[in-house]
Amino acid sequence: MNVYVYGVGTTSFGKHPDVPLAKLAEDAVLEALLDAGPGAIEAAYVGTVFGPFGSGQRALRRLGLLGIPIVNVENACASGSTAFHEAFWSIRTGRFKRVLALGLEHLTSRFDGPIAPEATDAEGRSGLSLPALYAMSAARYMACHGLTDRQLAAVTVKNRQHASTNERAQFRTPVTLEQVLSSPMIADPLTLLQCCPLSDGAAAAVLGARRDNPRDVAVLSCVLRSGHLWDYRSKHVWGQDLVSTTAAQAYKHAGITPDEIDVLEVHDAFTIGEIVTLEALGLAALGEGGRLAESGVTALGGTHPVNPSGGLISRGHPLGATGLAQLAEIVGQLRGDQSTRQVQNARIGLVETMGGGVSGIDGNACVITVLSGAAQ
Repeated sequence: MNVYVYGVGTTSFGKHPDVPLAKLAEDAVLEALLDAGPGAIEAAYVGTVFGPFGSGQRALRRLGLLGIPIVNVENACASGSTAFHEAFWSIRTGRFKRVLALGLEHLTSRFDGPIAPEATDAEGRSGLSLPALYAMSAARYMACHGLTDRQLAAVTVKNRQHASTNERAQFRTPVTLEQVLSSPMIADPLTLLQCCPLSDGAAAAVLGARRDNPRDVAVLSCVLRSGHLWDYRSKHVWGQDLVSTTAAQAYKHAGITPDEIDVLEVHDAFTIGEIVTLEALGLAALGEGGRLAESGVTALGGTHPVNPSGGLISRGHPLGATGLAQLAEIVGQLRGDQSTRQVQNARIGLVETMGGGVSGIDGNACVITVLSGAAQ
């Protein structure tokens, strides 16, 4: 059975210390339900990383969405995308006719600073946090492929410029290369402005089977994979193999090639992440990803616009909500709804979300979703 996105909704993203998590979730769900139009929700899949137990039930109780299957999932930064993946397959297999996917997170009520490494991991006990892990990837990539500091910084400059017209983004002020490079060093070579912030927010989507509505967006494929054991044998940096194998399967299921993608939202928690991911997705050869943001290929107006929302670095990264926030952006792009950041004639969109952090594994999970607009 073919699957469509009927409606999407998000909150604004940023620090919301006075707004409870349940309120954020309610706002996103209500917007998605209104966007989708009338119809009973038969099940809900809810993604969060640090939310309380029963997060889905807590979020949906005041909306009266109870008495249905509510499934809470955690898959690191891919939690929201995993909730969407499960919702997609529940429709695809005919189990339900209309379902809700919800992602939510309130990081500022959990952390005053960076998220602490997991002490039960060997790497965590050594103090290797995710900024350090990505910094090590960046350092290795720079040594192997000649990536420059300015090319790394260009990712932030591009995504901040995109976010400047996104009223729900956390950071909307454009920055220059010099400002990015001169911001405080977090983990060499990644400076502060090359790292995603702590964020609060929620995002939701309503999915169902084909119906007579030109605003529905078709889901051509949705693939979830977890990483293999990570050792010295891979010639790529951490996470690149996982994204590549997931993308190959997503392209096969969707019946497309990378060149056919008009707009992308990818996991740029750190600038090196966008560069490596675009290579893994087949938009650049190994070692060539650094030129994409610098040359304008991935900017609005370029051949393959990436992260028109501003991405995780600028829109914000409320872990459990991130994947569905990315999805909402692409749905809006394929409908032609994104106003000043609209990609012209966008017909095929892709969402990639990467979750990581377990020692010895090449990424907890990667979810890649390919969507097409009404013209498809």
